[in-house]
Amino acid sequence: MKYQWLAILSLVFAVIIAIFAVANVDPVPVNYIFGQAQWPLILVILISALLGFLLSGTVAIIRTFTLQRKVKALQKEIAVKESLIATQQNEIAEYQKADVTPEAMVVTNENNRM
Repeated sequence: MKYQWLAILSLVFAVIIAIFAVANVDPVPVNYIFGQAQWPLILVILISALLGFLLSGTVAIIRTFTLQRKVKALQKEIAVKESLIATQQNEIAEYQKADVTPEAMVVTNENNRM
């Protein structure tokens, strides 16, 4: 449903740009860094809209790929931690079956400094 609304909104936006562009057909000066030219305003509007679409689409695609990479990395991390938890639960079950109380261990990530 979300994509249907997005498609409808995009279509409405494209129609509005097209109507606006057709209503503005007078030639206008376009200043480049190296010169100046007369272009119809309809082309300036349509090219500007196309470039804006391409730029925002490129940014969206890059962001999507970046987020997908992060998701995959986090899923791998979750799998590793779940297997560690399962291993520790099995060890706890073995200790409980043997009725043994293990010594407490403190695990830290600090480096030994001299």
